Amino acid sequence: MTFRNEPQVFKLKFNNWDDVIAVDFTRTADSVAKTGANLHEWMSKQEVKIDTSALFLPRARPMSSEEEDKLIENWNEDLKSMGAFVLEGKKFTRLPEEEIGHFYSEDCYVFLCKYLVPLEIDEDEDEEALKDEEEVLEDFQIISYFWQGRDASNMGWLTFTFDMLKTYQRHFGNIEVIKNQQQQENFKFLSHFNRKFIIHHGKRKTKNQEDNIPKKKTEFFYLRSNGSKITTRCIEINPDSAVLNSGFCFILSHRDDEQAKDNENAANTWIWIGSKAAEEEAELAQEIALQMYSNKGFNIQLINEHEEPSQFWQALGGRKAYEKDHSFMLYSRLFRCSNDKGYFSISEKCTDFCQDDLADEDIMILDNGDQVFVWVGSRCSDVEIKLALKSAQVYVQNMRIKQPDRPRQMMLTFKGKESKRFSKCFHGWMKHRALADPRIKYLATKELQNGDA
Repeated sequence: MTFRNEPQVFKLKFNNWDDVIAVDFTRTADSVAKTGANLHEWMSKQEVKIDTSALFLPRARPMSSEEEDKLIENWNEDLKSMGAFVLEGKKFTRLPEEEIGHFYSEDCYVFLCKYLVPLEIDEDEDEEALKDEEEVLEDFQIISYFWQGRDASNMGWLTFTFDMLKTYQRHFGNIEVIKNQQQQENFKFLSHFNRKFIIHHGKRKTKNQEDNIPKKKTEFFYLRSNGSKITTRCIEINPDSAVLNSGFCFILSHRDDEQAKDNENAANTWIWIGSKAAEEEAELAQEIALQMYSNKGFNIQLINEHEEPSQFWQALGGRKAYEKDHSFMLYSRLFRCSNDKGYFSISEKCTDFCQDDLADEDIMILDNGDQVFVWVGSRCSDVEIKLALKSAQVYVQNMRIKQPDRPRQMMLTFKGKESKRFSKCFHGWMKHRALADPRIKYLATKELQNGDA
């Protein structure tokens, strides 16, 4: 907590709290001589810098399928080797080959990649001499990708930085390190998994834990790409039929080991294909489902929208309501309103944005094609809120001119109060991350002790 950024809970502890500081003790005699004694009068005459130009720029044009394929091919051609490691306890161990591409939200991973870098040839070199050389001049670049799940602690990053990285540097010299947070991965890193980038809940099971399988287990995966096939991810989410959408593919597995002995249909995996889903993604969903469940005794079934058995809906809670319109993928845009530059400015996130891009200190503006949401973080200032609301109004008016067939409705939402119309724009929406505050735990312990006394 910093000066003049006190939260409301803190202010309530003081009677007659005043947010306005009547006296500025930081002013010197020179500053008073230049600006005058009345600071408010001087401020009223100044022009406040505001940058909202990002709101008027067109939505980024997606790459064509040919461009994406060429980019993926080039990155994978340069890749000569890739070693994968996962944090187990207090050290990183080699990740089994069959688990590469599977990530867990409570784990940390390291990928050591060796890339081929062709050397530049000097134009002044003797061409005849170069022709005589049989070997092509080549060099190598080492990049270490660190991946951290959204529920993992920072201990993995510290262990890598102060232990594993130093070992790498002794063997390979200079190494470029790229840190990746879950769903904020580097595009070059994503391209190495052939669109099979699967994120599970919880921690990875080690060999010693494989026998501890729960009696009843339901897993629900959401396959989606955001603006580019490079960003294709298959993310585990909480089982909920309301998340289903006709424009995407989902994988649902449900197993009841108590009935497995007497009932052949006790363990099922359904590959749900939306009626408007791309054929390429439907094939990819089948490949992922077979890879994950073919050797685990599951009955794997491919079902199209409107062909679901009753067991399918029961595994999702019993409700059959879901959304059939996926046009928001063509219009969704996320803007960040911030004072980081020393003045109020708005910048646009790339189309591959995620839930963790919603920062507590900022205001976000989300356009889903039908509504424009002003999302208020828990630690933003009142000035930011007022400027963001006015900016959103201007954006709505501008879109009415540019897209008169899709008039937007302006709406306000707060962290933790988001509706389905808001959260559907984010792949794999879950609960917001909450940092554990030791002070809260300490106060709760003191209150419990006082109560017992």
